[in-house]
Amino acid sequence: MVPQNPTPDDNFDWTAAEADVKNVVDLDAVRTRRDSEPGETHFEVTLDESPTPGGMPVDPPPPSGPAGRVPIVPVGWSTWPNIKHSIRQTAAVTAYRCGFHALRSPKYAIVAAFWAVVGLFRLTGRQIRWWWVTEQYSLRQATADANDPAMWLKLHREVKATRTWRFIVLSAEAMTVVIGGPILWATAPWWALALTITAVVAFLAHLGRPDDRPIITPATVSGRFRRVNPDIILRAYYAAGLGHPDKPHQQISFGSTMARDTSGTGSQVSIDLPYGKTFDDAVKARGAIASGLDVAVSQVFITRDPSSHRRHTLWVADRDPLAQGAGRTPLLRCKPTDIWQPAPFGLDERGNKVCVDMMWNSILIGAQPRQGKTFAARSLALHCALDPYVKLTVLDGGGKPDWRKFALVADRYAFGLAMTRDGDPAEIVLEALREIKADVQDRYERLSKLPVDVCPEGKLTREIARDPKYKMPVRAVFLDEFQEYFDLGDISKEIAALLVYLVKVAPAAGVFFVDATQRPSGVGGGQIAQQFISFRDNHQIRFSLRTGSWQVSDLVLGSGAYSEGHDSSTLLPSYKGVGILRGASDATPTVRTYLADADDAEKILIAARKLREAAGTLSGMAAGEDITREVRDVLADVRSVIERNETGAQWEEIAVRLADRLPEAYADTTAESISAQVRSFGVRSVDVKRNGKALKGAKTDDIDAAIGRRKAA
Repeated sequence: MVPQNPTPDDNFDWTAAEADVKNVVDLDAVRTRRDSEPGETHFEVTLDESPTPGGMPVDPPPPSGPAGRVPIVPVGWSTWPNIKHSIRQTAAVTAYRCGFHALRSPKYAIVAAFWAVVGLFRLTGRQIRWWWVTEQYSLRQATADANDPAMWLKLHREVKATRTWRFIVLSAEAMTVVIGGPILWATAPWWALALTITAVVAFLAHLGRPDDRPIITPATVSGRFRRVNPDIILRAYYAAGLGHPDKPHQQISFGSTMARDTSGTGSQVSIDLPYGKTFDDAVKARGAIASGLDVAVSQVFITRDPSSHRRHTLWVADRDPLAQGAGRTPLLRCKPTDIWQPAPFGLDERGNKVCVDMMWNSILIGAQPRQGKTFAARSLALHCALDPYVKLTVLDGGGKPDWRKFALVADRYAFGLAMTRDGDPAEIVLEALREIKADVQDRYERLSKLPVDVCPEGKLTREIARDPKYKMPVRAVFLDEFQEYFDLGDISKEIAALLVYLVKVAPAAGVFFVDATQRPSGVGGGQIAQQFISFRDNHQIRFSLRTGSWQVSDLVLGSGAYSEGHDSSTLLPSYKGVGILRGASDATPTVRTYLADADDAEKILIAARKLREAAGTLSGMAAGEDITREVRDVLADVRSVIERNETGAQWEEIAVRLADRLPEAYADTTAESISAQVRSFGVRSVDVKRNGKALKGAKTDDIDAAIGRRKAA
């Protein structure tokens, strides 16, 4: 590949400069040597050439292992399990190829026979031309044109002598075939005949077949790759504006040699930017770097180097690493998990396993519809389900079938917004959040009173969480399509207040949230909209699958993600279950999540229920508890706080009395929310006088009438 307009700095001999680059010296010295020892440019390389096993021709693979040494025995043959795996893998590929070609062998035989006939004629023509010495025609014609009879006669005698002995050779060849063929046919065993015929047909077919018409179809197709070398990298970085080849102290230098990575799926090199340029600059210029390398942006990955903010590692994948799924979830083993250990989530762009530490963190997942948002949240919920000591609450505002099977293990669950046999889902959500808030507050009080030898840091430990006498198990709350709970009218005011409180306070008490939405921009306006934003922004870990714009991506990943070069709107629509994970570690990888479809989830949840039954931790709705009895009778509660001698009460009074007498249910209630709930039963909001001041409230007779209507219904 030769550039259309190569610059002077493109044309230097990297081989001559290699020692300088390895030592990370200034490129001015390299240019001086280049000018005195001109060489060929590295741009003259084959496009889409298959990479050499082991790396670039002049660069060794990078060291590996704690001692910084390449293993003497390859990893694939270092242990007996690895040897067995390698043998099985090789045998499987060989068996596949044998079966592939065996099925097509009749076609190969017919095509080979056809081209063998063509090859026979071509071989005959070649031998006739060889016998007749046709290449001498031009010489004799030249002597004739020059009127040189002596030379012509000499050439004529030479050609006659040559034709004579070549005729003898061809005659011997023909006699061998005419006489030896029948003898071989009559005396040789069948396998010798078969081998001879196969060899002859193959030879003739090779002569007759055009170069672009192969007889045998490849069973496997080798990938085609863009070979990357240091010159192309320099061109890309300079084109991206990260340096300048001719300005002092603005040159790009290398902190390592260009080499294949240990996985054999790409090339990597350590880059030193000019002083003043930062890692963030390189991340922002990732698209321009990909253009300069002439590869897709999904093949370029930049990793921070902890030793310097101007140094980073550039990894260029041979092919798009995000186009291939991560495979089935390892949770299909149905073995018990431990919530105190990170949950398996997927693979990053380089095939490394990515795990998410769920303890003490709240996790936000956002994406467009049908990009794998629910599957990503559900994979984390399955990890929690397999830990029998985790108390699960699953609330799905969308009512999709993806979460229904969690009824096998969830302490509290609500699906959709339509009335069900379990009651009103909105009321179940409200009651569940109230109960969780009360539990969190109680936990903080009890943890502060535990002795230091039991609770050293005043926070929940694994031993406390798993000891039933403390009654403080880890609680995991999963909300899918949580925006629906902010758009239910007056009841949303209390739900929103509870969610904001819990997402801020609960994780430190061992109660964490995993929340998914397809509308991270928020709902409506006013106080609920502000609470939505507060709830969304108080998640420590964020995972964004494909979004519609960089602005929405920033809402999911958090402010500043786009300026750091992280934009989930650039993910292709074909990427399902692929997103950017921010906040889980120092890195921000692009993750291909593990797959767990409906059948996989059901299998895991059945196993999880058995684990809970064996541990005696199955509780709540999964254990058959009738949650409807915990839903408050608002009319009865309001009637109970109105004194006998009162004809009515103002909404403000009712809210204060409810919070004082029934704090477990009405601690956060407001005059507006209680008014909305009571009026939904047909109770009028009228003026009620108190201390000479008339404010809106409810009459006792109206409340009694509403209770009577409900009983009669």
